[in-house]
Amino acid sequence: MVIDFHTHTFPDAMAARTIAGLEKAGGIQAHTDGTRSGLQESMRRAGIDWSVVLPVVTKPHQFHTINTVAAEITGKDGILSFGGIHPDTEDYKGELKTIQSLGLKGIKLHPDYQKTFIDDRKYLRIIDYAAELSLVTVIHAGIDIGLPSPVHCPPDRAARMLASLDAEHAAIVLAHTGGYDQWDEAEEYLVGKPVYLDISYSLHRIPQEQFIRIVRDHGADRMLFATDSPWGGQKETLERFQGLPLNQEEKDRILYQNAQKLLRMEEEG
Repeated sequence: MVIDFHTHTFPDAMAARTIAGLEKAGGIQAHTDGTRSGLQESMRRAGIDWSVVLPVVTKPHQFHTINTVAAEITGKDGILSFGGIHPDTEDYKGELKTIQSLGLKGIKLHPDYQKTFIDDRKYLRIIDYAAELSLVTVIHAGIDIGLPSPVHCPPDRAARMLASLDAEHAAIVLAHTGGYDQWDEAEEYLVGKPVYLDISYSLHRIPQEQFIRIVRDHGADRMLFATDSPWGGQKETLERFQGLPLNQEEKDRILYQNAQKLLRMEEEG
């Protein structure tokens, strides 16, 4: 089995416009058309069983629309969607309960799009209550190539966030191997801490020796296979990962076993 823990899709009516804008902003080219059917075709070609879709709420009023769509698509045809929440929401407990009641298994936070530092109390209270509700929290970490400075979730601030929470008993995932294009800092501040690292949009940039060192020092049981599709090609990323000098036990943990545990898939059969 292969579970891609970090993907994105957009509604059919706005996917082409959204993809074009993000390609221009980041100077990158998408590997799919950004639709759910495009992701599913990518999964078929790559041999990926499940993809976790991570929506981003950029304004508080988007909450209901985004999470209603997430609930409609999750669990169907290999798609598991998380929910989204904005740090400026007033009723964060009520909104997190709504996400839980919709059957969604986690939330996505994007500090750069949401213009809030990850160690801000507004995020801390959301992550803490999400953990109380057994929701996974996935956080964009490091540089976002389509957005200007400042970086709102650099590794040192992520470490302060973890230290401010009962991270041992929370399911927190930092994307992009702890911080896109800030992997030296990720090694310094995050490796060995009680947090999962997803490997989305990293393998083409991070030196292989450093990536293997991070896996071994942090522990393969705290790493998650992820691509950031449509920005990372699922087939290409999986092939690159399979070519790494990791043993099969490490690869199995990263490819699906850790994700199964976080998503409680084994409990549900």
